[in-house]
Amino acid sequence: MHGIASRFYSPEQINAWCPEAPPAAAIGQKLSDGRAAWVAVDQADVPVAFIDLESDGHIDMLFCHPRAAGQGAAAALYGRLETAALRQGIGLLYVEASEAARRFFERQGFAVDRRREFERSGVKIHNYRMVKILG
Repeated sequence: MHGIASRFYSPEQINAWCPEAPPAAAIGQKLSDGRAAWVAVDQADVPVAFIDLESDGHIDMLFCHPRAAGQGAAAALYGRLETAALRQGIGLLYVEASEAARRFFERQGFAVDRRREFERSGVKIHNYRMVKILG
């Protein structure tokens, strides 16, 4: 959030949305609910991107380290996610995409359903509900 999104959101918005990187334990707890997740690593086996898929077709998290942005890691992970979704019989994928992620999801065939306005810590922020019909 603090790297790539800084081109699209003010420092105040970024700090309200994601004041700091979530602890690994918090991410681990979130991932323990049965959702699927994929991680891309670099040549040193250091994670550079990850994506998850909930059983209803919701993509809750997509993160890519700024040094890996534009190198295909997120696109490769998304490809695996879509293949898995089709195998599971999921007919619709949806996501709440930030400005930074919107273009990525549009390239993957998603369409904007609507712009979402919300507040965090009294700061107004927006993202986009995006959908893709599979099949």
